[in-house]
Amino acid sequence: MLSPRVIAFLSMHRLLRLASALMASAVLCAACGASQADVPPARPNILWLTSEDHGPHLGCYGDKFASTPNIDALAARGMIYRHAWSNAPVCAPARTTLISGMYATSTGAEHMRSLVAYPAGKQMFPQLLRTAGYYCTNNSKEDYNLAKPGKVWDVSSNKAHWRGRKSEQPFFAVFNSTKSHESQIRTRPHELTHDPAGVRVPRYHPDTPEVRHDWAQYYDGVSAADADAGQRLRELEQDGLTDTTIIFYFADHGSGMPRSKRSACNSGLQMPLVVYIPEAFRRLRPPDYQPGGASERLVSFVDFAPTVLSLAGIEPPAWMQGHAFLGAHAAPPQPFVFGFRGRMDERYDMVRSATDGRFVYVRNYMPHKLPGQHVSYMFQTPTTQIWQRLHEEGKLTPAQETFWKPKPAEELYDLTKDPDEIDNLAGLPEHQETLLKLRDAQRELARKIRDVGFLPEGEIHARASGTTPYDMGHDDAKYPLERIMQAAELASRSDADALRGLMEYMQDADSAVRYWGAIGFLVRGRPAIAPGQKALVAALVDASPYVRIVAAEALARYGEPADRDRALALLASLANCEENKLFAAMAALNALGAVGELPAMLVESLKKLPTRCQTPDPRYAEYMGRLVGDL
Repeated sequence: MLSPRVIAFLSMHRLLRLASALMASAVLCAACGASQADVPPARPNILWLTSEDHGPHLGCYGDKFASTPNIDALAARGMIYRHAWSNAPVCAPARTTLISGMYATSTGAEHMRSLVAYPAGKQMFPQLLRTAGYYCTNNSKEDYNLAKPGKVWDVSSNKAHWRGRKSEQPFFAVFNSTKSHESQIRTRPHELTHDPAGVRVPRYHPDTPEVRHDWAQYYDGVSAADADAGQRLRELEQDGLTDTTIIFYFADHGSGMPRSKRSACNSGLQMPLVVYIPEAFRRLRPPDYQPGGASERLVSFVDFAPTVLSLAGIEPPAWMQGHAFLGAHAAPPQPFVFGFRGRMDERYDMVRSATDGRFVYVRNYMPHKLPGQHVSYMFQTPTTQIWQRLHEEGKLTPAQETFWKPKPAEELYDLTKDPDEIDNLAGLPEHQETLLKLRDAQRELARKIRDVGFLPEGEIHARASGTTPYDMGHDDAKYPLERIMQAAELASRSDADALRGLMEYMQDADSAVRYWGAIGFLVRGRPAIAPGQKALVAALVDASPYVRIVAAEALARYGEPADRDRALALLASLANCEENKLFAAMAALNALGAVGELPAMLVESLKKLPTRCQTPDPRYAEYMGRLVGDL
C-alpha cells in the first residue's frame, strides 16, 4: 500500500500534467482558430452583373468616348475577354442559350419570344447549383424561349438579392440593368451627356444628325448601366463579400443600334465580358488571368453555364454543349465560337456564323431576305427611319446600301482591317483557306448539336409532338438532318447548275427537303422560275403549308400573271390564322410582304384578317397584328 505522502505527490503530478495538456490544447485550438479565420470558404459566391443591348463600348476596352468608371475599375482588378460572343444577337434566344448551356438552335428555341419544351431529363444550371446548396436569385429578367423545368430560382423578381440567403450559405446572384436597352436609345425627350460630335459613326450607317444623336444616347445608356453595376458593387463591399465573390460583368449581345442587334455578325454578337476572381480563389483563375489584363480566349454564352458550375466545384454534365473556361473543371480553349439568327419578332430569317477571333464567317441560308426587313420594333429607332428614307432617295454609299439588299450566301470579314464588317472577302482566292476552315466549322457544329433550325418553325413544333424539339432533333427517323442540310446548302447558294438538284429535292418524301427545294428557286429569282414553273405549280397543293407558301411566293414575285394570281390567292387564304395554324399564317404574311405592290382588292381583303388568334403562348400574340398592319 502506498503512503499518504506518495499518493499526494502522484495526485499533484497528475494535476500538473493535466494543466499542461489543457494549456497546450488551448494554444493549439487558438492556432487552429487563427488558421481557420484566414482560410476562405470552400466555395465562392458568384455575382453576375448584366446589362442589355451593348457591345464592348467601355473604357476598359479602349473606347475613349465611353464613360464607364465602375466597370473600368472592376476590370483593373480583374480581366477582360476580347473575344466574347452572345451566340444570338437578340435577348431571348441569347438568354436561352445562357441559362441552358445548350445552343438554342439545338433545343428548338432560336426564334425570338418562342416557347418550347425543355429537353427531357435536363435542367437549367441554377437548379444544379441549388441542389449543391447555393442560394440562387435573379433580379429580374428571364425571357427564356424554353419552358422552365421546375423551380429554377430561389427568388426571381425585382426584390431578389443575395441578402435573403441563410447565414454562411454561398450564393449565385444575377442583377440585370435595362438602362442600355434598345428602347432607351429612342426615348425622347432626352438631354444628352455624350456629345454627338464625338461619335464614331460606323461605315454602314449614314452620317446624319439623327444617327449621331442615337449613338450618343446609346453611350448615355451604357453609362447608366455602369452606374447600376456600381451600386451593386458597393452593396457587395458594404456586406464584406468582395473578397469571397467572383464577379462577372457582361451584356446580353451587341449594341441596340440597327445592324448590330438582330445581326449575326460581330457587331451584333460581341459583348463585353469582365471577370474578377479574388485572391482567396486564385486556384480557380485561368493561366492567363492577370489583374488589369486581357484574355484572348474565345468564349460565348453557351460556355457560361458549365463555367459557373466549374467555379462552384460541380463537374458540368456531359449534355451541356459549352466548355467551362474557369474553375476546377475548365476545358481547353476552343478554336471557334458560333452565332445564329432565327425569326426576329414577326420576320423570318436563318443565319449561322462563326469566328476564330480575327475572321468572321456568316452563312445566310435565306439570302433573299433583306437585312433591313421591316421588324416593327427596330423601325421605331430614328436611325432606322432616316436610313430607310435615304435608301429610298438613293443617297446612300454602297456600304450603307447593303442593309437594304439581298444578302450573299456567304460573307467573310477580317476584323483587324475591317471592324465594321463591310468588305466581304468570301469570293477572293487568297481567303479561300480561311473561308473553308470556318465554313467546315459551322457545318460541323450544326451536325454535332443537331441544329433543328433547318425546319420551318411550325414543323419544329409538329415533329416534336409528344416529345421535345431537342429530343426530336436527335431522332434521325423524325429529323433526317443530313439530307435536310444538303438541301439547304444547295438551295441557298447561287449555283446556276443546281436546278436539277432542286427539282429532285421537290420530289423528296420529307417536307423539309421539299421546302428547301422551293426556297432554291425563290433565291434564284426570275431566271429560275421558267425552268421550275411546273414543279412550283405542283407544289401549290403540297401536303405541307410551308412548301406551298414558298412556292407561292416564288410564283407571285416572278411568275406569269395566271400563276401570280393563283399564288396570291393561296397566300391570302393561308394568312388567316383562324383557319390555319399561327406559324403558317405568319409565314404567308411574310411572303405577301415580300411580293411588293399588291392588287387593291387583295389589300382590302387582307385588312379584314383576324389579328388575334389562338397561339401556343401569349409571347406570340403581337406578331399577327404587326404583319397585317405592315401590309
